[in-house]
Amino acid sequence: MEALQLLFLAILPTLAIIAGLKDLTTMKIPNWISALLILGFFPTALLLGLGPMAFATHLGVAAAALLIGAGLFALHVLGGGDVKLMAAACLWLGLSGAGAFVLWTAVIGGLFSLILLFARAWLQPYAANGPPWLTRLMEPKGHIPYGVAIAAGVLVAWPASPLMAAFLAG
Repeated sequence: MEALQLLFLAILPTLAIIAGLKDLTTMKIPNWISALLILGFFPTALLLGLGPMAFATHLGVAAAALLIGAGLFALHVLGGGDVKLMAAACLWLGLSGAGAFVLWTAVIGGLFSLILLFARAWLQPYAANGPPWLTRLMEPKGHIPYGVAIAAGVLVAWPASPLMAAFLAG
């Protein structure tokens, strides 16, 4: 049973890493990643014995993240894939993990943005000989693949989630 639980618990970090890499290389987070996260949450929560109130809290946190994200999307602060990924991640992280997730995503996102802006200013000529995704990433006024920060935020916040706490307690 423990091996099965570990397998299901690996869904979130695995898909978060894939999303970050996809965003870094294509500037898009595919919908299938967020869909698999949502679908994978339900059997994982049941397998770990998440109670009805905790389950409802996870759903509420995800809904709040989606609403806030929709506002940030409307303001052109985040892309649609970022919003969907954040909401799906919050479904897994629950209330106790979502706070750490938002904090770490913001901190890592700010640092990543500064590093990328510096790289675009100083290293952009060297990117011309690199792969197409690197050339696109180094465009002086190009978008910032925030999925990288979201993925990192997930990985840092994941241990604080109720699902991980349930696994460790069991």
